[in-house]
Amino acid sequence: MPMIVDRRLDGRNKSAVNRQRLMRRYRVQIKKAVSEAVSKRSITDTDSGERINIPAKDVSEPVIHHGPAGRRETVHPGNKEFNTGDRIKRPPKKKAGGKSGAGQAADSGQGEDDFEFVISKEEYLDILFEELALPNLVKTKLARQAADNVVRAGFSSTGVPVNLNLPRTMRRAKGRKIAAIGAFAKRKQKLQEELDDEQANEPVDLDKVAELREAITRLTTKIETVPFIDTYDLKFNQFVRRPKPVTQAVMFCVMDVSGSMTEPIKEIAKRFFMLLYMFLARSYDKTDVVFIRHHTSAKEVDEEEFFTSRETGGTIVSSALKLTREIIDERFPIDDWNIYVAQASDGDNWEADSSVCSALLIEHIMPHLQYYAYVEIHDHDHQLLWTEYEKVKTRFDTFAMKQISGPDEIFPVFHELFKRRET
Repeated sequence: MPMIVDRRLDGRNKSAVNRQRLMRRYRVQIKKAVSEAVSKRSITDTDSGERINIPAKDVSEPVIHHGPAGRRETVHPGNKEFNTGDRIKRPPKKKAGGKSGAGQAADSGQGEDDFEFVISKEEYLDILFEELALPNLVKTKLARQAADNVVRAGFSSTGVPVNLNLPRTMRRAKGRKIAAIGAFAKRKQKLQEELDDEQANEPVDLDKVAELREAITRLTTKIETVPFIDTYDLKFNQFVRRPKPVTQAVMFCVMDVSGSMTEPIKEIAKRFFMLLYMFLARSYDKTDVVFIRHHTSAKEVDEEEFFTSRETGGTIVSSALKLTREIIDERFPIDDWNIYVAQASDGDNWEADSSVCSALLIEHIMPHLQYYAYVEIHDHDHQLLWTEYEKVKTRFDTFAMKQISGPDEIFPVFHELFKRRET
């Protein structure tokens, strides 16, 4: 049996490297566990880490052994039942923990527990949002607080040592020295040739030889006094700060809090918006979020009130759409901002108001939006609001609508609405 021994030294951070290798290898199982965890979490721990279980059969390591090449005969000691040529029946498989069947105990067999490890908050969010993106994010401009982008701007003769461009400095120094000593080197070579000729003649003129040697010494001194690097040779990388155009986006989170929205439905809506808020905060720097709650009237609120307020009432969805349009007109010029709206409701609305909603969307809101995502939360047939929104969907391909029937559908629907699309 061949043996493979890893004699590599344990380097620093080797455990981190092994951890990343493990996560790449079992990415499918980890991603499945992360998506399932969303439906089980409360609002308060949505962005914490997660404990991942991987079936034991999936973490088995490969084994190197000799293949059964050719015809082999093996003598097994203690055999009293079989003869040459007998066919042996394969033993039945035993489940982990010694179970021979669901709910039945067995007197033999063994197994292994699932492999379990914990992923951090950062790893959890990376996996959760890795395939998501805001659709149609195209409008860019110099933001009110635009980030500076440091760019190369050629070279300078002055600067700090850390920006010294060594290759360019050495080339300039070498070129300058060659140019400075060129005439001296040619003169020295000519004098050396004269000295050699004079020393080869008979008789040797000692006075002339001494004069030539003195001239060569003076030229050698001049050549050696030329500095290897002069301040003139120094070249530094130069950097300048330029305002960087950024992509500005605003997301309107519109949630129905009317009396028909029961606590379980509100919990699902809040989880959906919590996912959306974490996704925007993690993936985009210049993204504003506007929170709007509505029943018979709509109100812009802060993040805390949006997720915790218990105010309720009747249902007039158009109040939220009108407020959204007013805020866009006042604060978010359509030429500068990528505007998005995400709406969550149970679909219940005052009957005469549903047609008003579709008219508002078609005429005043959708022409200015990059994307509109409508989520209807219930497990029964669609109501009039869904029918009216279907009219909007036929007019605009940037309008999307999905239904959520239970907590286990929150992440799949969220992923479908905001998955990265090929352009």
